Formats: sequence, C-alpha cells, structure tokens
Amino acid sequence: MPREDEIDGRVRRGQESREARRAQIKEIALRVFSEQGYHATSVSELVSAAGVARGTFYQYFDSKDAIFVELLDDLIDHLRSNIVGVDLSESAVPMEEQLRTTIVRILETVVNNRPLTRILFREAIGLHEGVDARMGQFNDELHGYVARSLQVALALGIVTRAHVEVSAACVVGSLRELVNRLVVATDEPFDLDVVAGAVIDHHLRGLLPR
Repeated sequence: MPREDEIDGRVRRGQESREARRAQIKEIALRVFSEQGYHATSVSELVSAAGVARGTFYQYFDSKDAIFVELLDDLIDHLRSNIVGVDLSESAVPMEEQLRTTIVRILETVVNNRPLTRILFREAIGLHEGVDARMGQFNDELHGYVARSLQVALALGIVTRAHVEVSAACVVGSLRELVNRLVVATDEPFDLDVVAGAVIDHHLRGLLPR
C-alpha cells in the first residue's frame, strides 16, 4: 500500500503536469492568435497547433473566448501591478520620477507582450464583450491613477493649474497612441526611459519656451 507522502507526491506531480500543459496550450494559442488574428482562429486550429485532442482542450478551456480572456487577464494583472499610489513619505523620490517609473513599467509590459497587445489594438472593436469590459476597467483605473497624481501635484504646488479630468484623459490617450506607434506598428526597439521622460515633460511643462 503506497505511503501517504507517495500519494501526495503523485498528486503534486499530476497537478504540476496539468498546469504545465495548460500554460503550453495558452502559449501556443497566443502564437496562433497573433499569426491569424483572433476572429479568424477556430478551436480546431488551436487544438491542432497544440497537438492535443479536442476533449483535452475542453478540459482546460471552455472556448477560444475563454483562453483569450485568460491571456488578457494575465496581461492586465501585469499592467495593474505597475499602478501604485503616489508615495508622499519623506524618503520618497520626487513625484515626477514616480510617474515616469510607472510609465516605463507600463510600456515595458506591453513591449514584452507585443503579440497580445497587437491583437487588442487591431481587433479591439467587437472582439469580445468580456474583453471590452476588462479593458474599460483597466482604462478607468489608469485614468484614476493619473487624476489622483495630478490632484496631489496641485495640492503640493508642483503644478499650478490643471483641469484634472481633462489632463488625465490626455495622458492616458497619449500613452495609448504611443503604444500603437511604438509597439503595435513596429518591431523597432526604443528607449523606454527617454519616451517616458518625454511624456512627463510634455504634460507637465508643455511646448512653450521656459
């Protein structure tokens, strides 16, 4: 009769094997989506590319929508982890530097997830209602972070005037357009620090002579 630790070991190895297979199917699905587009990809093509039986696929995912939404959730979780509150402690770096660091991390995340980012930008309209809801929620969170940062900046006298909601929308919109031009439309590398610094400089100081 097998010992309890042997049974636990088999259960753990089985779970690890299932998790590895699930991750492998997700990785292959992302590649197929990026090559063919989300709408043009069928479950049959995902099954064939992953080299698994259709029944095996459905053990892990209910549909191609489900696997795509999970991929999106992974990306949004990474993005969300980069949005933290403004640190006002005495030892904190200047707020401008905190904002720049946040933008660098957001850009770095989408660069490292270029295939999925391209799908979202190129097929966003009517992609999936779950996708729309998730992207809308993240947009609201990012807008809220920028708006709160601007409110703090106004209170501290770092900026002297700002329509907080309009300015926050402009910052988020500029980031979206930068991602479109620098990440979606090309594979050319760019300096994350330089781009993030330019975003902050533009929105805090504008284009007029100083």
